Amino acid sequence: MAQAFASPGKYIQGNNELARIGKHAASLGGSAFVLCSPGRLDDLRGVITDSFKDAGIPVAFEPFGGECTKQEVERLRAVVQSQRSNVIIGLGGGKAIDTAKAVAYHEKSPVIIVPTVASCDAPTSAVVIFYNEDGTFQEALLTRRNPNIVLVDTGIIATAPARLLAAGMGDALATYFEARTCVESHRRNLAGGTFTLASYALAKLCYQTLLSDGHAALLSVQNKVVTKALENIVEANTLLSGIGFESNGVCAAHAIYDGFTVIPGARRMYHGEWVAFGTAVQLVLENRPRSELDEVLRFCRSVGLPTTLKDLGMENIGRDQLLQVAKAATAPKESIHNEPFPVSPEDVVAAILVADAIGREYRDADTPN
Repeated sequence: MAQAFASPGKYIQGNNELARIGKHAASLGGSAFVLCSPGRLDDLRGVITDSFKDAGIPVAFEPFGGECTKQEVERLRAVVQSQRSNVIIGLGGGKAIDTAKAVAYHEKSPVIIVPTVASCDAPTSAVVIFYNEDGTFQEALLTRRNPNIVLVDTGIIATAPARLLAAGMGDALATYFEARTCVESHRRNLAGGTFTLASYALAKLCYQTLLSDGHAALLSVQNKVVTKALENIVEANTLLSGIGFESNGVCAAHAIYDGFTVIPGARRMYHGEWVAFGTAVQLVLENRPRSELDEVLRFCRSVGLPTTLKDLGMENIGRDQLLQVAKAATAPKESIHNEPFPVSPEDVVAAILVADAIGREYRDADTPN
């Protein structure tokens, strides 16, 4: 099998970089369509409008409907066609970004991704995650087209809630461990081949960066300032994790998240928060050295990521519900089957319960008497 490495055409990161979006878009087309999370549209419309005015390019805005569904994609395609826009810009969080990628894919248009939070690794990838109207996971679309440009304004990231940055670190936390398993299993990555030395090195660097700069970056966002630590973590959450998962593969940690989406109460937590817990579950499932799990749990505690079912609002979940979660996590097309051994629903339930028990040990150790 051939090796394959996927990445965006260009990755641009810096403070106040959104003010130059018109210049960047001018290289791709002559009319822009901005799909934006409603909460940021009023805040950012002015700087975007001014930038496109300076570039001499018309721009239209449309608020995102809130869920990445096939119905929302079709609605937005109709708007794009009515506006005759030929550059799609997705601005916001993960679901708005994925929706913009899907619209651009179907319209055969270039796409610029502008994350307003560093809460997940969706911006750089060609992957779109579709959900049902009720928020449950539906399927993944592999567009085979990475974004033309990913533009990250760290000044905007610094003003977002700190919990969202931590959630991005939770998503990035799984990157190396899932990559390692896929490499050991000789699994096909999401780019259509096997890993490269570069992609695996980036996955390792992602984890190392989280350990070295995660806590300091969280403090930066809590104080709404841009520091080098924050710049490093934004790159880890977005670029390193994005290339790392797409060009190496995903595994049990993300399947655990998919499984928990069948429980309505689970959707109160962010994707990355679930993936952080899923990383611990994966390490238990694979019976990795306890020292690895200890390091992961210490990191999670240092940045406020969940380490127990109680942290995730699931302290009262019963074994019947956990089995339901495990069955969803082990559905035929789930990424958990990238493990080098067969995984049953019962295996998943056992790993969840043990990961929760170890997480409670850490929580209790940190709690003053």
